[in-house]
Amino acid sequence: MPVVITQTIRPQGTVGKAPTIQASKSPGGFGVQVSANQKNKLNDPGGGSFRDDDDINDVASMAGVNLNEESARIMATNSDLVGTQIQSCKDEPFLAAIPLHKRILEMAKKLGITDVPAEVVTFISHATQNRLRTVIEKVTVITQHRMESYKDDEWYEQATDVRSQLKFFEQLERLEKQRKDEQEREILLKAAKVSVLLLSFFFQLLNNS
Repeated sequence: MPVVITQTIRPQGTVGKAPTIQASKSPGGFGVQVSANQKNKLNDPGGGSFRDDDDINDVASMAGVNLNEESARIMATNSDLVGTQIQSCKDEPFLAAIPLHKRILEMAKKLGITDVPAEVVTFISHATQNRLRTVIEKVTVITQHRMESYKDDEWYEQATDVRSQLKFFEQLERLEKQRKDEQEREILLKAAKVSVLLLSFFFQLLNNS
C-alpha cells in the first residue's frame, strides 16, 4: 500500500499556502511530487534562497539519491579526459621529408653518423618554419618603420636630403648629356661644311680645266 508523506514548509515572512512535497513509496521505488509553486520557485534563478537548497536536498534524500556521491562519480568519470590532447589534423612537416632526409644523411655521413631518425627530420623542418616565420615578422616590422615619417616631429632635425641630392645629380647628368649632344652636332655640321667646300672646289677645278 503506498505511503504518502506530506511535509509543509512555511518560510518566515510569507503568507498563504506553503509548498507541499509528497513522496509515495511503491514497489518500483520512491515517487516524488512537488507542487506547482515549489516548481516555479526552484526554476526561478533569482528567487532562490538557502532554504530552497535545503528543500532540494530533502527531495533528493527522499528519492534515495546522494548528491555528493553523484558529484564525485561524475568527477571521477570525467577525470580521464582532463589533460588529454585531442589532435584533429595530421602534423605535416614544413619541408619535403625525403629530400631533407637525404641531405641530412649526406652531411651526417661526413661526421661518421649513418642513421638519422625521422624525428630529426621533423624537428629540423619545424625549426626551419619557425626561423622563417621569425625573419618574416622582423621584416614586416622593418617595413612599418620605413613607412613612418619624422618630418613633422619636433625632436628630429633633417641633416641631409637624399632625394634633393639625387635630383641635383640627375640634372647634372642631363646637362652633361645635352652638352655632349651639342658638341657632336657641331662636329657633324663642321664636317658637312668642309665636305661641301671640298666638293665645290673640286667642281671649280673641273670647270677651269
